[in-house]
Amino acid sequence: MNTTGIRALDATTFDAIRGSTRDGDERRAEAEARALLGFLSEPGDVVLGRAVAAVGARATVDLIVDGAGPSDLASALGRDGDATSIQQAVQAFKRWQPRLDDGEFARSLVQAARVGARLVVPGDAEWPWRLDDLGAAAPLGLWVRGRPGALAEAEAAISLVGARAATGYGQHVTAEASAGLVDRGFAIISGGAYGIDGTAHRAALASDGTTIAFLAGGIDRYYPSGHETLLSRIAETGAVYSEVACGTSPSKWRFLQRNRLIAATGDATVVLEAGLRSGSLNTASHATDLGRPLGAVPGPVTSPASAGCHRLFRERDATCVVDAAQMAELASRIGTSIDARAVAGTGTAGDAGPTRPAAEPGPDGVRVLDALSTRSARSVDDIARLSGMSPGHVMAVLPGLEAEGLARRDVGGLWTRRVVRR
Repeated sequence: MNTTGIRALDATTFDAIRGSTRDGDERRAEAEARALLGFLSEPGDVVLGRAVAAVGARATVDLIVDGAGPSDLASALGRDGDATSIQQAVQAFKRWQPRLDDGEFARSLVQAARVGARLVVPGDAEWPWRLDDLGAAAPLGLWVRGRPGALAEAEAAISLVGARAATGYGQHVTAEASAGLVDRGFAIISGGAYGIDGTAHRAALASDGTTIAFLAGGIDRYYPSGHETLLSRIAETGAVYSEVACGTSPSKWRFLQRNRLIAATGDATVVLEAGLRSGSLNTASHATDLGRPLGAVPGPVTSPASAGCHRLFRERDATCVVDAAQMAELASRIGTSIDARAVAGTGTAGDAGPTRPAAEPGPDGVRVLDALSTRSARSVDDIARLSGMSPGHVMAVLPGLEAEGLARRDVGGLWTRRVVRR
């Protein structure tokens, strides 16, 4: 393989993957390079992440495919002559180079285009800015089926995870919590698996909410296969994401690495039911490592299905939460700054909104807020119709709500209600 291989890709195929021809030459080359690097590597490869951060994706591709040696990679990382860094580079090249196959990479992209997958990379408006907290372990790009901006647009998101072998108790608590969180404006994030994950997704869909699933394998083949219909429904209104290329099979390592994405993209993570060996405890570990609030739902002390949750109370200082209201309160503790959102390139400081209103709105403000939706942008005429007020009166009230962080005007003059965490 050489550096011309990726740049000789069929333009129509790659434009379909990117969703448009909006990319300039530089932006397109960056996206292509990230797609290739993601194909060559396993999730969470911090050596590759550091290289991309240091010299960029295109230069990293050149280092890998043009026959550069480990010392060149170490030099690019600013650690020339560092024996440890050179040894890490040696091992990295051994991981990457066996996957240098133009044909396989091209087939992966064709398969992505066939299923309607999109490639989202850092710097895109659709990029989930919360992932940047992973640093060098952040994904190079994300493959998505559904609404590419579903996660980036979510002002409040919470990760609900738990055991595959869920009990009736765990499923009941999960369904109630997911529906209640949707009512409070939260997007529901989970892993699309059987048990707690599937229950959380279904309850969110039943409540007309946004739900997001992260998969451990390529999104050209939904896994588990028994959830193909569920994952298709998720993609209709929300999104299904994966950081691995189409054609990649799920594996234990990829599941464990997938869990860091679930933890990173939620304002908090809640484990609703888990045994001592549940993979959801790994997600909880990622959440605490990232400084995300962690909650767990208690169960009967005699139930092995809740032993993992009880362990989180003892060993991870998890907060005990029992309903949607407590979970929403937990999520409000996240220490993400407004400025960090602006730096991530997905909004401005004004887009983040305050944690609570400066003052309670008056009667007219309450009527206008009741006519607004957190999910659907509405025109002044629609708001006037729903609130029973005149358009002129509505236009007089909206700027005050916007100043208090309770409403937001979108492109085109449409308005949405903003989520206020209490």
